[in-house]
Amino acid sequence: MSDVDKIERDTLLPAYFGEFGGQYVPEPLYPVLDQLERAFVDAREDNEFLDELSRLQAKFLGRPTPVYECANLPRVGASKIFLKREDLAHGGAHKGNQVLAQALLAKRLGKNRLIAETGAGQHGTATAMVAALMGMECTIYMGAQDVARQQPNVRRMRLMGATVVPVTNDAGGSMSNAIDIALQDWVENIDSTHYVLGSACGPHPFPTLVKEFQAVISRESRQQMLEDTGRLPDAVIAAVGGGSNAIGAFAEYLKDEPGNADVKLIGVEPAGEGLDTDRHGAPLNHGKLGILHGSRSFIVTGQDGEVLPESFSVSAGLDYPGVGPEHAHLREIGRAQYVAVTDEDALQAFRLLSRYEGIIPALESSHALAYALKLAEVADADGHELNLLVNLSGRGDKDLDYVYNILGDQLFEDPEQAPIGDLRISEVLASMTSSSNEREAGHTVAH
Repeated sequence: MSDVDKIERDTLLPAYFGEFGGQYVPEPLYPVLDQLERAFVDAREDNEFLDELSRLQAKFLGRPTPVYECANLPRVGASKIFLKREDLAHGGAHKGNQVLAQALLAKRLGKNRLIAETGAGQHGTATAMVAALMGMECTIYMGAQDVARQQPNVRRMRLMGATVVPVTNDAGGSMSNAIDIALQDWVENIDSTHYVLGSACGPHPFPTLVKEFQAVISRESRQQMLEDTGRLPDAVIAAVGGGSNAIGAFAEYLKDEPGNADVKLIGVEPAGEGLDTDRHGAPLNHGKLGILHGSRSFIVTGQDGEVLPESFSVSAGLDYPGVGPEHAHLREIGRAQYVAVTDEDALQAFRLLSRYEGIIPALESSHALAYALKLAEVADADGHELNLLVNLSGRGDKDLDYVYNILGDQLFEDPEQAPIGDLRISEVLASMTSSSNEREAGHTVAH
């Protein structure tokens, strides 16, 4: 790992998770990162802040979210799949957990404008709804291809008063491009603006801050599993793009508490068209150490071992070329395992949960469910019975038009009787992006 040197600065909290993390940003951002870290440290000890956050989590987001035991999945064997229903939180995903906290911090700092990047539109939706609640100006940067495939969330953001700016480039425009433009905006408007970074990535203190406020997921789920089953789950499974829902789902199980060491933590990256292609978004499975968006972690590589110019996934929210530094550290020390699931398997899981449980999952969460179904199948063959806890990080309403464009009427067929055939995701996405860019003419920014 010596090919990318660590940069050390004096910070209040550790800026690195082992070898990963740091603050690789332009110097003008150091003071604002320090200011944010100080506000974060102070807020954690401020009962007034914590009480207000708790009140909004309950009354605005609708926490706690339940744990639900699937009635009809898996289809074979005695293993059980439990879903942590973050899809039932206001906004339709886990994103509001930390957006509420960051917005309260921004108010403490005298900021009146929130900006954010978004891929699937769930983080953008959360930022827009919290900005509306708190009377703050809001701008959301979103890759042009993500604007195309997540139109329901684009409309929701604009309905709540946010300005949504599609970010274009020659490859279509992705979440990574949106982060670049958002960082540029932040540098230019530091005095009035807070950047609500959406995942557990980016420069310190964002990975630590995001984990802190997403940890409510596992605080709840650990207690709920004990109450519902009398024991902790055998494994906690969560999708990993940048890594916010997964680090929130893992956090409480990382503590030195009875039984935690026996709980497997499994992060599921997007294998896209396969790890043996250049069309994936799985840096922990096929990547190398580098610097991306202010953090030292792993970045996706192609078959030649070189960093890919773009990641790829059917899921907009997982289509990110890097990963949060704590996930890199957890893999390095062996506390968490990181696997990859293809687009085909994720789409099949999307159909299975919809058809057999009446729950439409986000494509992001479908990756985690797909791996849980595989684990249950293997356990059955070995004669084991597992309790598998899947973090259902978001709901899939946003994905229906997009998935229908991919699968057509096959979407509505019984997934057990009609397995997914030839996929045309790139072709569909290019067509949708072209049409969307025509509608958005005059509103885009080039990367």
